[in-house]
Amino acid sequence: MIPRKRWAYVIPVAVVMYMLAYLDRTNVAVILPYIGDDFPLSGSAKGLASGIFFVGYLVLQIPAAVLAAKWSARKTVLLLMLAWAVAAVLCGLVRNETQLYLARLLLGLFEGGVWPAVLILLASWFPQAERARANALWMTCLPISAILMSPLSGFMLDHMSWRWVFVLQGLPPLVWAVVWWFAAADRPARARWISPAEREYLETTLKAEEDAKPAFAKRGYRQALADRRVLLLVGVYFFWITGFYGFSLWLPSVVKTMTGGSATAVGFLSAVPYVLALAGMVACAHWSDRTGNRRLAVTVPLLVAIAGLLLGNLGHWPAAVQLVLLCVVATGVYMPYGPFWAIPSRILGIEVVAVAMGLINALGNLGGFAGPYLVGWLTDVTGTATTGFVVLAAFLAVAAGLAFFGLKPATVEGSAHVPAATRHP
Repeated sequence: MIPRKRWAYVIPVAVVMYMLAYLDRTNVAVILPYIGDDFPLSGSAKGLASGIFFVGYLVLQIPAAVLAAKWSARKTVLLLMLAWAVAAVLCGLVRNETQLYLARLLLGLFEGGVWPAVLILLASWFPQAERARANALWMTCLPISAILMSPLSGFMLDHMSWRWVFVLQGLPPLVWAVVWWFAAADRPARARWISPAEREYLETTLKAEEDAKPAFAKRGYRQALADRRVLLLVGVYFFWITGFYGFSLWLPSVVKTMTGGSATAVGFLSAVPYVLALAGMVACAHWSDRTGNRRLAVTVPLLVAIAGLLLGNLGHWPAAVQLVLLCVVATGVYMPYGPFWAIPSRILGIEVVAVAMGLINALGNLGGFAGPYLVGWLTDVTGTATTGFVVLAAFLAVAAGLAFFGLKPATVEGSAHVPAATRHP
């Protein structure tokens, strides 16, 4: 029986770290509806404040991925963590729209390299047969953050100014940076807590997987970036993330309209869909690792999300039904995360996969700008958010189509017959 301490040591430290990043990224969704007393914001201005984060997010994706692969993922994340904490605090000190945009831009800049850096770290700890589950368990930080932090943000808004909420929520990364420094390790050979048996198993298995990849998977950076499959993954991720962030960043505003309740009530109700999303992510990743079917694990949940968006916005439903449909959409847009991010490291060698992941995340996350801004602009133009959400459903449909018809099973899917010792963390 192969020891599995990596599941207890690597994943939790990374989960908490990125929960804090995701909180500082998305708390603006809960806070913006209550910011108008200091300087009123139009719907498009709120969308810009939410989405401009992703303009900065582009800049360090590839440089940070290369640093993580060539230098140290642990040190790269540490430096970015300290910088994003400062930018998050600055969001609470702004005095006008322009300063708010600038603070959010800086926050995106410093958070930008964290995602690919952690994916590189996980690829050094978990073989392909475990990769979707490892990715998904780390990425549970996204719904867990929403579950815990949306009610927290709402409660804080009921008891203090929005400025203090930004400032206080920006400070925890400075504390967790210390934990990260002492607990994280770039690879098994550098971890003090790992047993010799687990270290040997990981090094042997990961090396065998790399050796088994064809020569074209280990080409230079330029060839990897021009690879049709990488460009296809960029397209899938862009259209998916447009729908994903357009939904998640505007969810609290929709819930506020549904309930007319206090900030605390909005925060608690906003957390409900993410509970189901959390369960869906883990279940989908487990199924994907068990069957090796990455393509359907990405496509089917997106189709479910499309159905929920269309049903919720093209009919007049009681508040309870609307909340159920929001749960359906949240589950659908979160489920593909683990399987999707297991694909790049399957089709590319470790030498170039860092740059490919950086490119996919950088260009794909332009959807994080497009989604919120599109919903805000269409709300201003039409007087209702319905049009915006229908358009987001169309973006998700393009993502599902690209994934199903473009990702060939023989290329992106692994064997369903994996060693028993690696099946369950």
